[in-house]
Amino acid sequence: MSGKPFSFIGEVVESAVIKAPLSFVWHFIKLQEFDKFWSAISKAEHVKGTSEETDIVRWTFKDGNIIEVKQDEHSNLEHFITFSVINAEPELSYSSVVNTIRLWSVTSGEFADTTFVRWSTRFSSDADLGVIEDAKYKRQDALKDLSKAAEKMLAEERK
Repeated sequence: MSGKPFSFIGEVVESAVIKAPLSFVWHFIKLQEFDKFWSAISKAEHVKGTSEETDIVRWTFKDGNIIEVKQDEHSNLEHFITFSVINAEPELSYSSVVNTIRLWSVTSGEFADTTFVRWSTRFSSDADLGVIEDAKYKRQDALKDLSKAAEKMLAEERK
């Protein structure tokens, strides 16, 4: 066995139950709205000069990193968004990553009127274990932030 890192297709799946109805959570699931809930992002803005059919948003993170994400799919009926990273500064150490965030309304039981959120991230085979682990913790933090933002919006609505 050589000293090269082991190569595989990695996937991170994180999920959460958010104590707010789906409509309050779905409000934030637009690429240009991620800075409204994810505390790691300082600014989210549309990239100018791209075609009207292409939805690209630049996320500037508080640590100085910048990524441009392209919306691959968005469904208001099925409540999911799929997006991929198309550019990054500094450059990523792997060739591709695709994310899907999907929401379901919890309709009965003790969690009725809440939202189940699943965020899956698939990496190309050249992403190492460190990248996968880092993504896991970032998704967990983002889901905590999403929960806080949606619950705050719900509380303000009920005032």
